[in-house]
Amino acid sequence: MAFASVLKDAEVTAALDGCKAAGSFDHKKFFKACGLSGKSTDEVKKAFAIIDQDKSGFIEEEELKLFLQNFKAGARALSDAETKAFLKAGDSDGDGKIGIDEFAAMIKG
Repeated sequence: MAFASVLKDAEVTAALDGCKAAGSFDHKKFFKACGLSGKSTDEVKKAFAIIDQDKSGFIEEEELKLFLQNFKAGARALSDAETKAFLKAGDSDGDGKIGIDEFAAMIKG
């Protein structure tokens, strides 16, 4: 698991279990359940780098769709509605993607 150095397996499993059903993903609940909301700025930056699969410096819609799979191989993809809601929640400047500062604010929020 890519997040092994940042998060505990049991917390990640619990967070993923909490959003197994389609349409049930809530980023605030997920970040809290997996322990990410309590992590340091450096650890949040590590998490961002893992999720930013193409290393563009931003998390785009396609990367958000596969967000849960960063935490565990085989986890479900987010639905289009969940992905768009997630993007809207994090994209504070309206550029259609989430930068590191936006990601950190979303986790801490």
